[in-house]
Amino acid sequence: MTQRMVKCVKLKKELPGLDEAPWSGELGQRIYDNVSQEAWNQWLSFLRMLINEYRLVPSTKEAQEFIAGQMEQFFFGTGSALPPGYVPLK
Repeated sequence: MTQRMVKCVKLKKELPGLDEAPWSGELGQRIYDNVSQEAWNQWLSFLRMLINEYRLVPSTKEAQEFIAGQMEQFFFGTGSALPPGYVPLK
């Protein structure tokens, strides 16, 4: 089975794509069509930081809406902003 390739909008090159849409709806389909597995892995690391910094409960509607907005910015916008006062661990 050959790996599905995509022109990754985040990393600006042809890379292996995701096996399935990672999110529901139109956003999930856009990610499936335009985001590489490598960029998705970067998002997952960023998402962990967002969940921890904002103390999100991913099962809530509010958190899911926030995450969807951040995901949209991360892949298709100007990039997701770091939380105010965020200091990365050394």
